Amino acid sequence: MCTVCGCGAGEVRVEGVAGGDPHEHSHVHADGTVHRHSHGPAEEIPHAHADVAHGAHEHHHSHADGSVHSHEHGADHHDDGHGAAHEHHHDHHHEPAIGSDLDYGTGPAGAHVPGLSQSRMVQIEQDILSKNNAFAVANRRHFDARGIFALNLVSSPGSGKTTLLVKTIECLKGRLAISVVEGDQQTSNDAERIRATGVAALQINTGKGCHLDGHMVGQAMARLDPAEDSLFLIENVGNLVCPAAFDLGEHHKVAILSVTEGEDKPLKYPDMFRAADVMLLNKCDLLPYLEFDADLAEANARRVNPRLTIFRVSATSGEGLPAWLAWIEAGLAAQRGKRTQTVEALQRRVRELEQQLAQALAEKLTPAPESLLASQ
Repeated sequence: MCTVCGCGAGEVRVEGVAGGDPHEHSHVHADGTVHRHSHGPAEEIPHAHADVAHGAHEHHHSHADGSVHSHEHGADHHDDGHGAAHEHHHDHHHEPAIGSDLDYGTGPAGAHVPGLSQSRMVQIEQDILSKNNAFAVANRRHFDARGIFALNLVSSPGSGKTTLLVKTIECLKGRLAISVVEGDQQTSNDAERIRATGVAALQINTGKGCHLDGHMVGQAMARLDPAEDSLFLIENVGNLVCPAAFDLGEHHKVAILSVTEGEDKPLKYPDMFRAADVMLLNKCDLLPYLEFDADLAEANARRVNPRLTIFRVSATSGEGLPAWLAWIEAGLAAQRGKRTQTVEALQRRVRELEQQLAQALAEKLTPAPESLLASQ
């Protein structure tokens, strides 16, 4: 997770040279000797060793393009104590030797950070998430007390979630109160788009941070002060990794996958689709023009999370929007009903306490029979 690995600190780039192009590399022998040599496009590649005594040895080295070769030198290949550098030739073939894939997600922490043990990473993550969860619980308690239905929209960048959010607001704003929190690393562009629809919106810029957290949303909620029995929409930072771990106090995570992405996206980023309750398969108006298997995408999502509710939608054509909007209104109605039940339960409890208090006062004010006889 990002607060453990420091993914905002910089970008790692691994650049290679095309196979067969000129390139240079170095390698170390068992006796500690280092030598460098350049390879050109030819199959037979000479290189020179610096002046040093060698016994029989074998060495291998890899190229920048990922190919590996090895070769063996006999004891008579180098004269003991010779006084001049010399050249020798050997034949080798460049063959892919990638071997098995590297999987850094198999440990208890589900990630890898140089210099940190798995147990330490788990402890750091637990500490951070426990603090975040306390804020999330407070946010959810506030939503529930006021009958607010909160949704956390998550996706990769470019999935079309802001456009879909604008369309959703335009369809619903005449029927219910809506407020929006926008999360981005920089700019207030998305919040300005939302405010242009006439609803209240607050932008959160996370800087190098790649997700919103419970504390940020709590502060935004306090400033927006959403109305009772309203819809509260959170558009998270575009990222299918870190937002999966952070509860914001929402009632549902809604993962958005566009048809311009791969059908295997839910399999590549399972944590997010596992954490979501709803998946919107977006930009479906483009399906006739793309090689995208919508059924396969849905099947992959359900492999990760069988309980997912899935809607195929398009903000451009309006496809699927009635079902999506009906789901939102049903959720808000349920939230209102929960609030009503909570209020009624509190009212019943208040009446019970009032009755108990009245009875206690009556008993205290009513004189005992012995005191009545004594007064006569």
